[in-house]
Amino acid sequence: MSALVVENLEVVFGRFRAIDGLSLAVDPGEVRAVIGPNGAGKTTLLDVVSGITKPRGGRVMLGDTLDLTRCSEAEIARAGVRRKFQKPSVFPALTIRENLDIGCGAGLGPAERSARIAEVLAEIGLSGREDALAGSLAHGEKQWLEIGVVLASDPKIILLDEPVAGLSDDETGRTAALILSLRRPDRAILVIEHDMAFVEAIADRVTVLHEGRTLYEGGMRGAREDARVIEVFLGR
Repeated sequence: MSALVVENLEVVFGRFRAIDGLSLAVDPGEVRAVIGPNGAGKTTLLDVVSGITKPRGGRVMLGDTLDLTRCSEAEIARAGVRRKFQKPSVFPALTIRENLDIGCGAGLGPAERSARIAEVLAEIGLSGREDALAGSLAHGEKQWLEIGVVLASDPKIILLDEPVAGLSDDETGRTAALILSLRRPDRAILVIEHDMAFVEAIADRVTVLHEGRTLYEGGMRGAREDARVIEVFLGR
């Protein structure tokens, strides 16, 4: 059973068809990258999955029972779908620990919250700095903290929107290692990114979007050799 299934999705803004009959399935344990030119529908896809945008048609299934297009943003988050946006949106006046505590959400006791925060701090490489203000972090560290805030709730689906935008080569490499370390059999990760070397390092499969439709799906090597992908996105 797929972790996340998009079926015949259609999103229209006025006369602009942002997503046009899109279907894809992401497997449990998979890191899937969605790539394509600007305006291809990548961020709109994440907006639908996370509940920000409601489609004109189609559905998005979490497992085989829950249609996310019929749920509110809060219901989607409680179901285990969490998103990191392109620009870090941490609370700069709060400490790293306080940001992660917010990410834990409700339902955990003090001891469980403390253990969960310690675990996430180790995963994102910020152990020992939990009392530092989030606003004092470098750009890459803020990106990792926001990924940590997503992780704190132990999500089933992680949505990452351009997680290496503006990062140095070293930070990009560390982010790739972090994302690969988050893979679990009961979790799927969906990534939007323009850095093709980064995509090749992390993705099991890529879906190339063009004008709201799937242009190619498969390995990154195949995408680099596909004439249609070369023409509309990668270039010669």
